[in-house]
Amino acid sequence: MNSQTKFAGKSTLTAATALATTLLLGFGAPAQSQAQPAQPACKGDAGGITVPPGFCASVFADKLGHVRQMAVAPDGVLYANTWSGRYYHNDTPPAGGFLIALQAAKGAGQADKIVRFGPTFADGDHGGTGVRVYKGYVYAETNDRIVRYKLPADGIAPTTKPETVVSGMPVTGDHPMHPFGIDAKGDLYVDLGTATNSCQSENRMPNVPGIKPCTELKTRGGTWRYDANKLNQHFSPAERFDTGLRNGEGFSFDAAGNLIGTQHGRDQLWENFPRLYTQTQGENEPAEELVHLRRGADFGWPECYYDYTQKKLVLAPEYGGDGGKKVGVCAEKQEPIAAFPAHWAPNDMQIYLGNEFPTAYKGGAFIAFHGSWNRAPGPQGGYNIVFQPLANDKVSGPFIVFADGFAGPDKQPGRALHRPGGLAFGPDGSMYISDDIGGRIWKVTYQGGDKAAKIAAAAAPSATLAAASANVPPPEGIHPDAGKPLPIPPGGSPDQVALGEQIFHGARGGTCAGCHGTDAMGSEVGSNLADNKWTWGNGSVQAITRTIESGVPKPKDHTGAMPPMGGAQLSQADVAAVADYVWAISHRDAH
Repeated sequence: MNSQTKFAGKSTLTAATALATTLLLGFGAPAQSQAQPAQPACKGDAGGITVPPGFCASVFADKLGHVRQMAVAPDGVLYANTWSGRYYHNDTPPAGGFLIALQAAKGAGQADKIVRFGPTFADGDHGGTGVRVYKGYVYAETNDRIVRYKLPADGIAPTTKPETVVSGMPVTGDHPMHPFGIDAKGDLYVDLGTATNSCQSENRMPNVPGIKPCTELKTRGGTWRYDANKLNQHFSPAERFDTGLRNGEGFSFDAAGNLIGTQHGRDQLWENFPRLYTQTQGENEPAEELVHLRRGADFGWPECYYDYTQKKLVLAPEYGGDGGKKVGVCAEKQEPIAAFPAHWAPNDMQIYLGNEFPTAYKGGAFIAFHGSWNRAPGPQGGYNIVFQPLANDKVSGPFIVFADGFAGPDKQPGRALHRPGGLAFGPDGSMYISDDIGGRIWKVTYQGGDKAAKIAAAAAPSATLAAASANVPPPEGIHPDAGKPLPIPPGGSPDQVALGEQIFHGARGGTCAGCHGTDAMGSEVGSNLADNKWTWGNGSVQAITRTIESGVPKPKDHTGAMPPMGGAQLSQADVAAVADYVWAISHRDAH
């Protein structure tokens, strides 16, 4: 295979080569500096992550709940939005409002003032993702609305009641969040993610064609524009700004005022269309995207996806695609500025316009990759912060992994210690990174002193993983009976349970651990299988078998629909083995 392809006029690694290149995945090997700055003596705890030479990371705040996006006021106060609900298995968030104001009042590296405000879980609220500061107000997403609070004259948290800016936005389906951005003129751009994966009549089910035309695009799958200075606006199809975006999330503006965004690529090519795609293609396609958002632009969803290997938009299988060869109507759609490996999940993005970092970073895009699940049964990717150099809305160099080590020893959904969720920059140019699993916020500063230093990648976090492992439960879980033989279901055998465990964790193409976690205790998309609480059936081997064979097209208590057999091509004997294993782990307490 030729290791070089072309994208946007730049040399780039193929997907296969990129995935094999340690931490330097993307459009080729990073530019090498002739002399990298010496690593400064950093103060404070880096919290398990690594950053490039010359940079320092420290934990700014911790255990805040499910922290999503952030914004910084001109006085340096950091505002964060937190989320709850089905995406987090309806757990109980910290007491107080979902919005948080944070300040390092004493000038230290950690927040010593933390104040919660806004609606609470007790009020029936579920928080949100988006938050921005604009003209003396902090704007925040909450449930189906965007509201604003007057910044306080004293203290750090608003004390007045919120005013509603936009209401009535849809909150159902796969992507119920509403991240947003506000430009200097007061135009408020809101992402309305799609309710489904690919606009099928049965979401995420195998061989189901897409709806033509996709009626979901009337109210989802794009960017909407409102006026940040106007109150009591109501959502309607009329305010659509662009279309064809499955899940945008990241918004930022470059120095010229251009609106740049991200797009999460679709899931389950192999699981839903195994006759057209190999397992490897399913793990590595399609790309995650960085896009230039323009009025009237169409980025292709659901008819098209961006093929990371071929570097072009191709026709989706639900709309007549043949596994990546046909282009069809996709020739008319807008391609991305840059593409990244599949299923990394870009949850936020910020163009760096500050002056603290070396000049080489200015104008480029920092992207928070949350990490996903659809690489199963292969190893997961993302769980990092990437930097993509840009110039005039075009790629000007290969991207690098700027910060790594967030997941800890186990880079898996449901097991990762931290997952990047948001990015913000302070008035001094320093970076804040949020995490929606452990509730941590990091602050990253440049201490190298050399503004001419070139872009460099973070060190591999191997030493950090070893240091962190003392406080991390082992991958097999923390159950008191971990390591002991599992109970055997009626009519089963130890060999049958052992085979089921192997398939659950990826043997024979099994995808179970991708959604349910390597410990089977669940993730944001899959239910906990080890607690002996059953939503479908009575927990018997027979009932578990029926659920595996039939799938879960309409989940009740989690976000991910499951195709039959998780999309894997399993024999009846394989399904029987997995059912026995699931029964065994769910009965471990009784045993």
